Amino acid sequence: MEDWKSTYRLLTHCKHFFHCRLSPNFHNSKPFCPSGSRSHCSQPSELVKPYIGNYQQEFQTFKHLPVSLGTNPWNRCRSQYRCFASQATIIQRRPDFSTISSEDLSYFKNILGERGVVQDEETLDAVNTDWMRKYKGTSKLMLQPRTVEEVSQILKYCNSRCLAVVPQGGNTGLVGGSVPAFDEVIVSISYMNKIISFDKVSGILVCEAGCILENLIAFLDNQGFVMPLDLGAKGSCQIGGNVSTNAGGLRLLRYGSLHGSVLGLEVVLANGTVLDMLGTLRKDNTGYDLKHLFIGSEGSLGIVTKVSILTPPKLSSVNVCFLACKDYASCLKLLLEAKRKLGEILSAFEFLDHGAMDLVLKHLEGVRNPFPSSMHNFYVLIETTGSSESYDREKLDAFLLHSMENDLISDGVVAQDIAQASSCWHIREGIPEALMKAGGVYKYDLSIPVEKMYDLVEEMGVRLGASAKVVAYGHLGDGNLHLNISTPQYDDNILSQIEPFVYDWTSKHKGSISAEHGLGLMKADKIHYTKSPETVQLMANIKMLLDPNGILNPYKVLPPSLFTKS
Repeated sequence: MEDWKSTYRLLTHCKHFFHCRLSPNFHNSKPFCPSGSRSHCSQPSELVKPYIGNYQQEFQTFKHLPVSLGTNPWNRCRSQYRCFASQATIIQRRPDFSTISSEDLSYFKNILGERGVVQDEETLDAVNTDWMRKYKGTSKLMLQPRTVEEVSQILKYCNSRCLAVVPQGGNTGLVGGSVPAFDEVIVSISYMNKIISFDKVSGILVCEAGCILENLIAFLDNQGFVMPLDLGAKGSCQIGGNVSTNAGGLRLLRYGSLHGSVLGLEVVLANGTVLDMLGTLRKDNTGYDLKHLFIGSEGSLGIVTKVSILTPPKLSSVNVCFLACKDYASCLKLLLEAKRKLGEILSAFEFLDHGAMDLVLKHLEGVRNPFPSSMHNFYVLIETTGSSESYDREKLDAFLLHSMENDLISDGVVAQDIAQASSCWHIREGIPEALMKAGGVYKYDLSIPVEKMYDLVEEMGVRLGASAKVVAYGHLGDGNLHLNISTPQYDDNILSQIEPFVYDWTSKHKGSISAEHGLGLMKADKIHYTKSPETVQLMANIKMLLDPNGILNPYKVLPPSLFTKS
């Protein structure tokens, strides 16, 4: 009892640490104080209103500068990509790749029917363009198979004709990995979207690769389970694409990567061979575990058509708090304390800096500052998930009290209902959209030792000065920094200041140039910053073994120079 009285005194007298943040629809006036220390405030502040980003809306189309290639037909195959998130990369269309003929169209219509062969210009324009509208291919054909047999027939035929292929799911990638570089055939798996089975005892879900992540989350929620993966783009992204890019997401801290959650895959190789690795066993020590080759390979080794994934049970107690910190060192100390004091119930630890919060407040309609009296240098979102509400709140209260006593937190709010928790999450999840609305943005997805992570942000800020705004946020709990440079418009002079500095810095500090977004077209020729030449060559050997004609997602993941034919 004395502990609760002490908590009450500290939280109500230490500069109003927890202010009243009330939902307009939450009639029982409950200030955001830890349980056991609630009191009424005379002038409650308005809660951050829920905001759901519309990731499907049209964003500004960035125009490419014209490039004169002359009249030579080989030059017309050459394309200079003004990769606004990366320095311009010149790649050559492989001359050994065929182009679509009327005979090809007849074959595809014969196996897919008219509805499975898309040549409509408006539809093709959308699927040729990535979500960031920075990469655009010139494909004249999209195929929409509905069964693994159809995928097999497509790839077997394309391989025999040397027709390059780009597998595409929800097309929410950020590195140009899911759109054609030139005129590759797009193979969309969106119609392969069936849930095949779910075992309520083991929690093992088997589904087709075209299932939208949000639909799987809703299905599992009704079954009393959760997906171990959660992304801001969950309304559009598909599980096959998630697996192919080894997507990380917001709760990797709790559930780990897809290398741990995915139990089995069904994959179609370039020659049409179907690999049935769709196991549902947690233990299987017979030979090489080949599924891991395809997790994170970005469709360059095979097309994922089915997934078997282990899902954890849904726990009844969820708490979300949004905290303010004075400096990055306090965020690190707070992370350490969260791991020690919240332990097994800690499910997310996200951070954003002042610049990220400022952009969200300026560019996302309906979002309010949780701390209207002031802006802070850093913000941390913490989520806990457990099975006992009283036990979890007791642990959270003790953690918050300890953190406040040790001056790790400047201010904070604790959500009292689902709407308030969603409002906190929408601040964090809305940052990418706010950046898009602010103008040009150079995006970098980096994995860096946490103690060094913000050093890069500060050095980049000094390097660019007033010419750009450096914004940082990410998954602090697993060392993933999303570094963003926001500018009114794209500028090659600014880009030359960013690259290759950002890659050199990351390599020097033993980091990774891609934490969760993949390499795609943007970073294919930059893999050497993270991997040794011997490792890259071994990857190329595996690619040539499984896809000797190189038809699967060419020009992506690995440097195209490794596959240049004499």
